[in-house]
Amino acid sequence: MAKTKTVFQCQSCGYTSLKWLGRCPDCGAWNSFSEERAVETIKGRERAVPLSFEEINPTSGIRQSTEIKEFDRVLGGGVVPGSVILIGGDPGIGKSTILLQAVEGLSRAVGKALYVSAEESPEQLKMRAERLSVTSRDIIILPETSLEGILKSVAELKPKVLVIDSIQTIYTEELPSAPGSVGQVRDCSTKLMFLAKKTGCPVFIIGHVTKEGAIAGPRILEHIVDTVLYFEGEKGQPLRILRAVKNRFGSTNEIGVFEMQDNGLKGVENPSELFLSERPEKIPGSAVISTIEGTRPLMVEIQALVVPTSFGMPRRTALGVDYNRVNLLIAVLEKRLGLHLGNMDVFINVVGGIKIDEPATDLAIAATIASSLKNIPVDHRTFVFGEIGLSGELRAIAQADIRVKEASNLGFKRGIIPIGNLQRMKEDHRVEVELIGAKDVEEALDILLF
Repeated sequence: MAKTKTVFQCQSCGYTSLKWLGRCPDCGAWNSFSEERAVETIKGRERAVPLSFEEINPTSGIRQSTEIKEFDRVLGGGVVPGSVILIGGDPGIGKSTILLQAVEGLSRAVGKALYVSAEESPEQLKMRAERLSVTSRDIIILPETSLEGILKSVAELKPKVLVIDSIQTIYTEELPSAPGSVGQVRDCSTKLMFLAKKTGCPVFIIGHVTKEGAIAGPRILEHIVDTVLYFEGEKGQPLRILRAVKNRFGSTNEIGVFEMQDNGLKGVENPSELFLSERPEKIPGSAVISTIEGTRPLMVEIQALVVPTSFGMPRRTALGVDYNRVNLLIAVLEKRLGLHLGNMDVFINVVGGIKIDEPATDLAIAATIASSLKNIPVDHRTFVFGEIGLSGELRAIAQADIRVKEASNLGFKRGIIPIGNLQRMKEDHRVEVELIGAKDVEEALDILLF
């Protein structure tokens, strides 16, 4: 038996109030409260049994491959039974496409897969499957939006994999609110999580994103699931980046690189070649950084454009790198090197739509800004990496040997790196790259541009 009462809940953050409020005191959103029925279950359910480590069967650690190497890489090596995986991204970026391809690979390995299509008709899904050459007979399509209907079908069919497309269109009959509301998303996700843990069936959930890029619905949705993946990519560009921002069964630093083709998403074996395929030569304001994403080294081009400002306040724009980090580096260049950037607009862009969040990009950003300002190109066969301190010193970074080897494999002939990394790499004689160590940013830019 359950007691019911009516409450008002913020549709942005999930804050609950007994009366309607014009402005949410938690997240500050205006006119975001809607009336919902809260259900309070009477206590008295059966207690869980405590277990020692010796009594636990570690079968949940066995991973199943999706037969998509890049997708398995982001998940940490494959799909863990009983896990709940949330995938978000902009409309049309490829969420349904990658899951349909992944489900085909899983169905070959584990058996029957149930794909709940709450947004598209079976005919639309069939057309996409034919375009992607998905022909597995073990994939069952269920056009259903009711959670109770989905759970009934799961009990009857006993699938080994479950896909929900999407969570914002699923509703439970226990709540009177509309699909996509905070209460509906929270309750439906919780019951799907209980289903996954009880049966061992992995559950994939597609989530819509807001205009800010976050997954729509309550923040608790990301806490309920085991893994949160985001699809990134520029509209009109074929490149797609799949990034893990939460993963209970693997690293959150791994990325998967895909290319959108006519027959679906294809994993990119060597992303560095793709990122540098159209790089111009002898053009000022361009430098190549050897960066690390998880366990994978990537060679990425960073571009800068420095032009006189037309406004009283100069503009600073950063795409793919931290905006505040760019401002810090501009201040260092002005103070330590005497570059006059106070009346200049500075635009920074990472080619390919990838986002880099590590201090090793500092030297590349500084080099592109100075190159564009002085109108002197950086040698296209030279790569750089290094962290810049506030006093202009160049600090050593981790995994320098992996970065240098990747650059060597792509044909780069020279590298400007922190002197601390150079001293540690002198014992490695296998690298066929000329490495030059610099103690500060002034010395590094003198080598690069003069």
